[in-house]
Amino acid sequence: MKIKKRQNQPETDEQEQEAALELEDLQLSDIGGMELADIDSTLFDVQEEEKYAEETRYLKPRIYRKPEGFFMYDNALKLAKELRLNPQERAEVLVNGSFIFGDFIEAYLLQHKACCERMTITTLSLNENNVDSLHNLITHGWIKHLDLIVSHYFYSMERHKLIPYIYRELDIDDRFQLSVAFIHTKTVQFETLGGRKIVMHGSANLRSSGNVEQFTIEENPDLYDFYDEAFGRIIERYATICPKVQNRSEMWKEIITKKFND
Repeated sequence: MKIKKRQNQPETDEQEQEAALELEDLQLSDIGGMELADIDSTLFDVQEEEKYAEETRYLKPRIYRKPEGFFMYDNALKLAKELRLNPQERAEVLVNGSFIFGDFIEAYLLQHKACCERMTITTLSLNENNVDSLHNLITHGWIKHLDLIVSHYFYSMERHKLIPYIYRELDIDDRFQLSVAFIHTKTVQFETLGGRKIVMHGSANLRSSGNVEQFTIEENPDLYDFYDEAFGRIIERYATICPKVQNRSEMWKEIITKKFND
């Protein structure tokens, strides 16, 4: 490689000889201790910009690789074990796509031995595993009464599949109510036998979505009462299970008892 001076400068023979210096004579290896072989020439490649038929102000979104361990929790049982919610406290939780919120509800109740007098869940959707988990909580006495509000969209999609399964597995001894409404809320609220009012709310449905989700869990009696009143109206108006119907002998017994008592 030769170094040439600008053409508009006259050169003497002596200057031409000096201009014919070889690259290695410049002692570039002495600059910062860097050898020429250490230079990665690909770092200097310039890619030609993509050509578009017309200008646009819309850009393609960048795809970022998810870093390992970036999210706070990826396992419902682990979170339930480590989360200690003291009175009047709240916790903000960020979870990854493998986190199953429905599993966290069961794990939290069992881990902290929190029996619920009543639990209300509102969700856009759920799956069969979520139903099985709630069935276990009801049959083993962890939930005395469960109100479940699902979206109208979910009901229309699952009316011949999962909806009958929900009735069969959760409608136990008049301790369950299913309501269907145009909702997109994702909340869980329950009052323990000890009187604590816990509320969970966020972006997560009961089942996993494969997306990053967030939710808040807090002991908040005021928020609990607010949700209880709002969702209570939905449950009352859009309930799908009628009260238990008495048989003829029970009805006759009630009539006779009422007559003689009067």
